[in-house]
Amino acid sequence: MSRRIIVLGIGNILWADEGFGVRAVEELNARHAFPDHVRLVDGGTQGLALLPIIEDADVLIILDAVDYGLAPGSLFLADDDDVPSCLSAKKMSLHQTSMLDVLGLAKLKGTQPLHMRLIGVQPLDLQNYGASVTPPVRAQIDAALTETLAYLARFGVVPRRRAAGETPEPLGPESVMIDFYELVG
Repeated sequence: MSRRIIVLGIGNILWADEGFGVRAVEELNARHAFPDHVRLVDGGTQGLALLPIIEDADVLIILDAVDYGLAPGSLFLADDDDVPSCLSAKKMSLHQTSMLDVLGLAKLKGTQPLHMRLIGVQPLDLQNYGASVTPPVRAQIDAALTETLAYLARFGVVPRRRAAGETPEPLGPESVMIDFYELVG
């Protein structure tokens, strides 16, 4: 039996590095095609609306920009029970409370994923409205995707690399995809 796996990018693309999780999951989708039991989700800032998605997962990978007080662009990994405590240590992002609420509610209901991994990056700038991710944070997208693929491999998931010119189904509106966003921004 295949486990239901969700790769969830969260964050607000309108606030510079806050959009890291969304941009990382977009890039993962652009590069790789996954088996049907793996779902990539642009969670944006949906908060409690993500509960049914999280409850559907046996394995949940969260990509996010989180302020750990490290050097900008530093990656941080947390697994299973450490994920909610990392998110609740202090106010770390604009959507943090909602994500904590979602994970806490799933735990209270006994519907949390069996396995969770947070792949976080230390932001440089969360205050620049309308800006895209900063260079040190953007530079960590490849490392975050490498960590994502390594974690997925633990569960037997080996994605297919997309062929040159292959266009994936977008995870959200094309008007907010990074290439268009930066072109008109």
